[in-house]
Amino acid sequence: THTAFCYSMEDYGSSDNEYYSFDDDDDDDRDSLDGFQDPDIEFQLTEKGPSTKVITKDSLLAAQREDLQRVMDLLSLKGHHARTLLIHYRWDVDKVFAVFVEKGKDWLYAEAGLIVDELNDLSLSRCSSEVMCDICIEEVPANETTTMGCGHYFCNNCWTEHFIVKINEGQSRCIRCMAHKCNAICDEGKIRNLVSARDPDLAKKFDRFLLESYIEDNRRVKWCPSIPHCGNAICVEDDEYCEVECACGVQFCFSCSSEAHSPCSCLMWELWTKKCKDESESVQWITVNTKPCPKCHKPVEKNGGCNLVRCICGQCFCWLCAGATGSNHTWDTISGHSCGRYTEDRVEKTERAKKELLRYVHYHNRYKAHIDSFKAEVQLKEKIQAKILKLEARELAFKDLSWVTNGLYRLFRSRRVLSYSYPFAYYMFGEDLFKNEMTKKEREIKQNLFEDLQQQLEENVEKLSMFLEKPFDGFNEAEVMDTRMSIITLSKIADDGCKKLYECVENDLLGPLQQATHIIASYKSMGVEKASELAEKDSAINVQLEANLKKNKTNTSFKS
Repeated sequence: THTAFCYSMEDYGSSDNEYYSFDDDDDDDRDSLDGFQDPDIEFQLTEKGPSTKVITKDSLLAAQREDLQRVMDLLSLKGHHARTLLIHYRWDVDKVFAVFVEKGKDWLYAEAGLIVDELNDLSLSRCSSEVMCDICIEEVPANETTTMGCGHYFCNNCWTEHFIVKINEGQSRCIRCMAHKCNAICDEGKIRNLVSARDPDLAKKFDRFLLESYIEDNRRVKWCPSIPHCGNAICVEDDEYCEVECACGVQFCFSCSSEAHSPCSCLMWELWTKKCKDESESVQWITVNTKPCPKCHKPVEKNGGCNLVRCICGQCFCWLCAGATGSNHTWDTISGHSCGRYTEDRVEKTERAKKELLRYVHYHNRYKAHIDSFKAEVQLKEKIQAKILKLEARELAFKDLSWVTNGLYRLFRSRRVLSYSYPFAYYMFGEDLFKNEMTKKEREIKQNLFEDLQQQLEENVEKLSMFLEKPFDGFNEAEVMDTRMSIITLSKIADDGCKKLYECVENDLLGPLQQATHIIASYKSMGVEKASELAEKDSAINVQLEANLKKNKTNTSFKS
C-alpha cells in the first residue's frame, strides 16, 4: 500500500501531453466513478488504493515544513539549514537520517555544503572600519559587507549581483559561496534580504523556487500533467509505480507522468506513443504503395514505369516479385532474372519486411478500436442517467439502481485495460525488447496464454457494453430484473478477467525477465482513487509548524 497527497498550487507550468478527463462541471459523475460497489452482489471491493488529499498552497508550505521540522528536531538545526540538507538529499527525510546514522553528522553536513557554525557579520567592524572586497577589489565599510557561514565575506553589492544571476538562471535552490573552491551553501535568509532590497519581485521568485524544490526535486512528488494546468501536485509515500487521479479528474502514471497506461510498462508506452506518432498516419499508404528492399528491408516507392527499382542503399530489385537483381535491364526484361515461376524462397523474402509492418497494423487497429469504443461509451453517461430517471419514476419492486452506474464504470475500466493490452502484447511478443529473453517455443506458449485471457475479457466487455446500450428503461419489470442480473454478473466477470490478465502480465510475462526490469501499476478493482479534501485536524498541525518556522526565521534574520 502507499499513501498519496495532492498539493494545490497556482500559476505554474505544465506538460505538453494531453490526457483524458471528465468535464469540469461534472464533478458528481467523477465522484461516482471510483465508488464501484453493489450491496446486492457477493463480491465486495475491500482493497484500498493510494489515499490522496487536496490541500491549498498554504497547506503545501506546511507539508514542506513538516519535513523540515523532523530534520530540525533530530539534528537541532535551524530552518534554512534543514532545507539545505533536504534539497541536497532530494527531500528524502529517511535518507538524511540514514546517512546521519551511518556516516555521522560531520560527513552529512560536508556532503551537502552545510556549515552550521556561522560567523557574525558585525565581527568585522571590531577589526577595521573598512575591508577589502576580493570580488570588486574595492574597500567598503565593514557594515556594508555580509559574511556567510563559511567565513567568507564580500560587499553587499557583489553578493546581490551574484544572487540575482543565480536566481535568474534557475539555480536558486543551492546558491554556493563566491569564494574560490568553496562549496558552502549561502544562507537563504541573507539571500532573501539582500535581493529584496534591490528587487522585491525577484525575492518572491526566489521563495517560489524554494517552494518548487519540494515538488521538482522530490521523487515522491510530481505536478499533475493536466492541460491547462490545474495547479495540483501529487505525492505518494511508497510506491512510485502507481496510477493516480488528480482532483481535476486527470488520471496519469506517477512514474513517467504520461497518461495512465497499465498494463504497459513506462518504456513500452513511450515506444508505442512514438511509434504511433511516427507511423500511424502513413502506415496505410506505405502498405499500399511500397515494397520492401530485399537488402535493407526499407519500404521503397516506385516512381517510374520500369519494373527495375533501385533502393537508396544501392540494391536493385524487381518490383513484381521484390527479388534482388542486377542493374542491367531492358524495358521488358531484367538481365539474369525471371519471376514468372512461383518459388517459396522468393515469397519468404518478400513477406519478411511486410510481416512486421502488418503486425504493427494489427495491434494498432485493435488498440485504436478500443480507444474509440471507450470515447463513444463515455457518451453513454447522459443516456444512462436518463434511463435511471425513468426507472426511478416507475413503481419497481427494487429501488436500488446502482447496478447501472456500477456496470457503466466497470465497462470504462475494463475497456481501458483492453486498449492498453494491445501495445503491451506488441512489445512483449515482438523482438524489439525481449528478443533474447524467451525461446520461440516459450514465446508461443506465453502468447497463447495471454491472448486467451485477452479474448475472454474482450468478449465479456462487448457483452457488457451491449446490455448497457439496451433500452431497458422501457422493459417490463421481469425484463429489467434479467438485465440487472446480466449487468451485475458481467461486471463481476469483467473485473475477474482484468485481474487474471494483470496476474499473467506480472507473474508469467514480466516477472521471469532476466535482462530487463519492467514494472507496471497494479490493477485496482475500484479504479484509480481520486484526491480527497484535507482533514481539518491537519490544518491545526500546520498552524503549529508555521509558528515554529517563524521562530527559527526570526533567530536567523539578516542584520546589516
